[in-house]
Amino acid sequence: MLGLVVLGTFVLVPTVGTYMNQRQQIQALQSAVALSRNEVADLQSQRERWSDPAYITTQARERLFYTMPGEVVYLIDDDLPASQAPQEQQDVSQDVGQTRTDWMSQLVRSVTSAGAAQVAAPTIGVPDPAPTP
Repeated sequence: MLGLVVLGTFVLVPTVGTYMNQRQQIQALQSAVALSRNEVADLQSQRERWSDPAYITTQARERLFYTMPGEVVYLIDDDLPASQAPQEQQDVSQDVGQTRTDWMSQLVRSVTSAGAAQVAAPTIGVPDPAPTP
């Protein structure tokens, strides 16, 4: 009788271990499928948005600053650093004022700061991380 119990244990333990491993793999694959389905749904909704002419017009206005014929665009260049910016709003004056700026020094500063910018490392050939379950 004891021999049958030992024999049954030797037969069932590896089978149960294999069953548990397979269940874990199935669970991981099901979660990966769910993530893929969510991504597909997001991409389909994005494709539907881009088929709408109003959405395309809005994106062109926001991203590329496109305007319709007859519209006037005002772009404001705030060249003051955050530490020198006024903390409170001042009243708008009725007089037109003009500030003198040295455009040549601003141009040189802009060119030198653009040349001294750090270049991002290329990401070509870097493998994507595997999704976690």
